[in-house]
Amino acid sequence: MDDQVEEGLHWTGFSYSFTDSGFYEVAYYRAGANPTDPKCTKGIIQWQHGKYQKASNGSLILNPITVDGRQLMSDPCLYENSVYTRYQQQEVFKQYEVLVNPFDKAMRLNLYGWDGTPLNPMYLAYRPPQMLPTQTLNPTKTASAGASQSSGTTKTKRDVDGDHDGLVRDALSRNAMLKQSAYADRIWWLGVGLTALGGVGYFCF
Repeated sequence: MDDQVEEGLHWTGFSYSFTDSGFYEVAYYRAGANPTDPKCTKGIIQWQHGKYQKASNGSLILNPITVDGRQLMSDPCLYENSVYTRYQQQEVFKQYEVLVNPFDKAMRLNLYGWDGTPLNPMYLAYRPPQMLPTQTLNPTKTASAGASQSSGTTKTKRDVDGDHDGLVRDALSRNAMLKQSAYADRIWWLGVGLTALGGVGYFCF
């Protein structure tokens, strides 16, 4: 599947979509300001889908399809290009509420993190939800059609924090791996070299 976004994103936020048959999709777009250097604003986009389950204790567990998740991170003052990687993260919500908002009568979803911290409320936009196909979009030899969990991952504790003009291209590319610029590599090796030089200078002088 070849899915592309041809426009820059303009608003930060997050969205969760659920089906009655047990599938979900989630998208995040977050920005981190840098007050000392405004041109160094950081941005991150994350997307996942998979299956959810309602636990007997009232919690909600989201299990992503491990090979499909993607993350795009932009840090213009550290990397010349955005960093594009695979991404998978199980989420656990301690509880959830579906209710009618008393002010505008819109359907509202309240999610509470693993520790009970509430997320910003979400309001129903589409019914049925507008989602990509729920099966594995980027199959590999070990991937199944359903959601799976990384063997090293348990109920991961993750919270949500509440302007990046990069384009997300080939968002579900079969061969998408870490794409880090040569500029970032040069910065790393420069740091190693300076550290070594400092060590030599310490012992010599």
